[in-house]
Amino acid sequence: MCAILTYVRADAKEEIFEELLKRTQSRGPDMSRMLKVDGGWMGFNRLSIMGLNELGMQPFNLNGNAVICNGELYGFNNLKKYLISLGYEFKSESDCEILLPLYEILGTKMFALLDAEFACVIYDSKKNSFVAARDPIGIRPLYYGYDSDGYILFASEPKNLTGVCERIEPFPPGHYYEDGEFVCYRDMTCPDNVTDDDVTVITQKIHDKLLNGIEKRLDADAPVGFLLSGGLDSSLVCGVAARLSEKPIETFAIGMDIDAIDLKYAREVANYIHSNHHEVIITKEDVLNALEPVIKALGTYDITTIRASIGMYLLCKWIHENTDIKVVLTGEISDELFGYKYTDFAPDADAFQEEAKKRIRELHMYDVLRADRCISVNSLEARVPFGDLDFVDYVMSINPQKKMNTYGIGKYLLRKAFEEDAVIPHSILMREKAAFSDAVGHSLRDDLMEYAESSYTDSEYEERIKKYDFAKPFTKESLLYREIFEKYYGGQSHMIVDFWMPNKSWEGCDVNDPSARVLSNYGNSGK
Repeated sequence: MCAILTYVRADAKEEIFEELLKRTQSRGPDMSRMLKVDGGWMGFNRLSIMGLNELGMQPFNLNGNAVICNGELYGFNNLKKYLISLGYEFKSESDCEILLPLYEILGTKMFALLDAEFACVIYDSKKNSFVAARDPIGIRPLYYGYDSDGYILFASEPKNLTGVCERIEPFPPGHYYEDGEFVCYRDMTCPDNVTDDDVTVITQKIHDKLLNGIEKRLDADAPVGFLLSGGLDSSLVCGVAARLSEKPIETFAIGMDIDAIDLKYAREVANYIHSNHHEVIITKEDVLNALEPVIKALGTYDITTIRASIGMYLLCKWIHENTDIKVVLTGEISDELFGYKYTDFAPDADAFQEEAKKRIRELHMYDVLRADRCISVNSLEARVPFGDLDFVDYVMSINPQKKMNTYGIGKYLLRKAFEEDAVIPHSILMREKAAFSDAVGHSLRDDLMEYAESSYTDSEYEERIKKYDFAKPFTKESLLYREIFEKYYGGQSHMIVDFWMPNKSWEGCDVNDPSARVLSNYGNSGK
């Protein structure tokens, strides 16, 4: 990951801007650079992934314009060849260097054409103005806010903006900002048509599009690793990557010392795909010690996100401290597309699809945020094959009736798509879904709840929740997380729309804990 920061104020003080940029040094530890332009300041913290030498350092400049981008632009070499044919010259191997030539030719129309996960800011010298944009899912983070005089700032994380902006907002995915307005250029929740192919055709397309999404994300000039939980999604990513790689891939799994569920399944997959596998064992003490650093890194109070982040944070910390890997592939976004345990309770296909739309729209505040922060705070870059735009667009277009769990097992279409390839063991392909935080070990969730219970008396809890009107804490655990959040992001709770919970309006989903363990269909998920 890299970090970008822009202060759209000509008289902004250099020392203040430099201090704000340093707050996300961990996202880009290799090099930092600031650029003063007529309209303000632009800053970049670099994690070198493509074009590793200093020539790939940003901001890039062209004809007075400048750009900073935290992103991966897939297929950029073909675009680069096209731009070279038009007479453009390039000084680096960085994918992001193509952005300014594209902007010169297409303006803001270019954003809809990018096959990318990105957040960027462009300075247009002719207009003396700034254009900012974010990818359609929000895989790369971007926030904005206004200083006390009404000048706008853009940043990779809210921590860059605290103390300067009274109200910090997530930049809406699939939008660009120009001339004071946010314009939607692509909405992934509204496909152009409904795909009603038969299951054989659907599963073949799912297979081919996901395989392509994985393959393009293996391209990096820096070492690549894989987070392997032993669940369906991460196992498929690892299994496909192993088939595509000429040498054994590096896989990493984490579990509690007393009741890890995932480790045995991850080991089974690793043995099957012949990966160079690493296991990280954590304790109750590790979990509790990580709680505050995790919330500080995440900028959230959401229960699900925090629980699931602790294992990922500690695993990525281990990778950073013990290997030379800089890029990790993960299995996020599959659940939002194909369904959770709780979406088995969807009353009909329309309700299932509306829930999927809601989750895709809000992903950048939950699972995508979790992956980004846990990985970037440890100076790594995340790549998310299930977030491939072509793949997401297709899956969202499938008739939702065919995505519902009418097959006796969730995510049937995804499982069926890879049955013939046998890239992972059949037992893993058909393994029941288990939430990551639970599968790291049931004790992880239990330890957190027990710690929260011991932190407040009942009367203290009742008194302290009164101060919160928005996203009001409803358990001692949620109060604990909220109070830690407010310590670092005071008054910014609106950055997260609400708690990530099952749809309580559905029968069987009116629960007060986000863990799938509390649902009646949890079944064999925790075994």
